Amino acid sequence: MEFREIFPVFNKLSARQQELILNSLITKSVKKGEIIHSANEECSGLLIIKIGQLRAYILSDEGREITVYRLFDRDICLFSASCVIRSVQFDITVSAQKDTELYIIPAKIYKSITEESAAAANFTNELMADRFSEIMWLIEQIMWKSLDRRVAAFLLEETAVENTESLKITHEAIANHLGSSREVITRMLRYFQKEGLVKLSRGQITVTDAEGLRSLA
Repeated sequence: MEFREIFPVFNKLSARQQELILNSLITKSVKKGEIIHSANEECSGLLIIKIGQLRAYILSDEGREITVYRLFDRDICLFSASCVIRSVQFDITVSAQKDTELYIIPAKIYKSITEESAAAANFTNELMADRFSEIMWLIEQIMWKSLDRRVAAFLLEETAVENTESLKITHEAIANHLGSSREVITRMLRYFQKEGLVKLSRGQITVTDAEGLRSLA
């Protein structure tokens, strides 16, 4: 999959701007679990996923994590290039959920393009609005939705993403996604198992009653 195919505004840029991006474009392969961008880094650049899966999350002072959003094939991570957005500071960490191949547009290059190109600027604003909508949705979930419903919704989402009812995922990983603790998630999953919604085994959770989870979620 070529960069031109997955960067939406490439064909709307001038020949000089296209050449500038292509000459500075970085291709990178990252392994599952690798940190691509950390909250301590001001600006890594615009990340464009060729193939794979990334997780963007916030890390508290106490070391607790919560997933802000996940990114899949052809998705774009804007907050890793936060210096492109004026007056927006967002401390976010991005890691690979699977082995991933990336294109990276250096932040300085992308910033210069957005300053010159109305199409690139509009695309950036639309992408920023989409990401903030996801953040607002997350805040609503945390504030108004009980943890059992959030766990049920997560399990359903994960089965859809992985296209399987048997999920190879730890209780710790679910806790990190949802901003909870492993102990709380373990108790919740054991309750789900007691109710016949899931079956637990070492390092694996099998959804046995998707409709029951959907009703709960």
